[in-house]
Amino acid sequence: MQLCELIKDMPYLVETRGDMTADIGAVTNNSREKVTGGLFFCIPGARFDAHDFAPQAVENGCTALVVERFLDIDVPQVKVSNGRAAMARMAAAFYGHPARSMKLVGITGTKGKTTTSYMTKSIIEQAGWKCGLIGTTGNMIGDRHLPGSLTTPDPIDLQRDLRLMADEGAQAVVMEVSAHAIDMFRLDGLEFEAACYTNFSQDHLDYFHTMEQYFLTKKKFFTSGMVRNAALNADEETTPRVREDLTIPHFTYGICVDADLFARDIEISEDGVIFELKLQGMHPMQVNLHMPGMFNIYNAMAAASCAMMLGVGADDIRLGLESVSSVPGRIEMLPTGTPYRVILDYAHSPDSLESILKTVRQFTKGRLIAVFGCGGDRDKGKRPIMGEIGGRMADLCILTSDNPRNEDPMAILGAIEEGIRETGKAYEVIENRREAIRRAMNIAREGDIIVLAGKGHETYQEIRGVKHPFDEKVVVQQLLEELRHTR
Repeated sequence: MQLCELIKDMPYLVETRGDMTADIGAVTNNSREKVTGGLFFCIPGARFDAHDFAPQAVENGCTALVVERFLDIDVPQVKVSNGRAAMARMAAAFYGHPARSMKLVGITGTKGKTTTSYMTKSIIEQAGWKCGLIGTTGNMIGDRHLPGSLTTPDPIDLQRDLRLMADEGAQAVVMEVSAHAIDMFRLDGLEFEAACYTNFSQDHLDYFHTMEQYFLTKKKFFTSGMVRNAALNADEETTPRVREDLTIPHFTYGICVDADLFARDIEISEDGVIFELKLQGMHPMQVNLHMPGMFNIYNAMAAASCAMMLGVGADDIRLGLESVSSVPGRIEMLPTGTPYRVILDYAHSPDSLESILKTVRQFTKGRLIAVFGCGGDRDKGKRPIMGEIGGRMADLCILTSDNPRNEDPMAILGAIEEGIRETGKAYEVIENRREAIRRAMNIAREGDIIVLAGKGHETYQEIRGVKHPFDEKVVVQQLLEELRHTR
């Protein structure tokens, strides 16, 4: 493909230098990647400016550059006003605009994105469509998993995977939309047939600095022209502010207020939730959801809302929701064969930790033991808040490491302790996460429930820039085997 084709109708173009008929055989933002006829995007970042690595990219096979300032390098260069947005647009052009042949569904909010995306995918497939999924637990085409590391991938990886999905006949793609992706223009140029706003609570303040900026970034997804139809959680207190500037068709879902789509006659147990789902003016349908927790009713309504905007019928919505029994790392009951239970959950923010502990408390017959920590190099303000929540809602907390990254693990745990001490509840500090889980399993009695919060689907522990293998599902099974031999 010629370079001039990639910049055709691209709104961020400022000026070009060199031969715009140059053939482009690859697009990359990694200067170390070996390519032939590559186009390298010089993206300035918080820690590094990729303009400085352009010579290395050229050495590794790049024959053209996208820049925000011209460089003294003898290759064709495209100067743009926004490198990140230009990369999204040009990556889409390079891969032949794959999203144009599929219906995109976007899920955004602080919590519930992954579960809602799985539920939406299940409904769409129940309706007979082939569906792709892009999100935190990785990307999928039907039942086949693709590698992925970000909630919303960078534009080049995203467009490559969308191309794969389109080529394999996908008719729809459900995508988790993170605030980071919105702020970094990863989705620029895409159009979502439907999107939902699940909720809003504290997270990612290491990046956004203020809750207001975090909220405005989420809101931007619905007001920027990317979304054609929206569903909003009517019970979320920030929803009225989202609706203020909304010019697209939208409707609401909820439990506590007069929503367009609402749930009633709710029965919650440890095995799931039974409720009636009703759209204003239509007959209700009973849903037997095989996932516990009030928050999963909201996730189910969000998924149903997105499916309705795609034209999916009521029976397919019900059957699609009922066919989802678990989502990786989300209130996942681990098989232990013990008189106590172990539940795995990705809860890593104050609101999500409170939600999982509140849900599990409803069916805990003995003690509720919470094992959790907080990530390093991330929002430090939430650490004492999560400590207070753990102390208030669990019978015993075991504080431990959760991706300390480049921080001192004990300093992180000390900050969590500040919050938990205020509650006066029992807690222990065991920095080594494996040993913390061992301790919880050692002291657990019949009827107790252990909640392993924070890691969820993750299979690593990140320490000093190195990701060490750590899959809690595997760790629990290993510890069970060890405990059987020592008792």
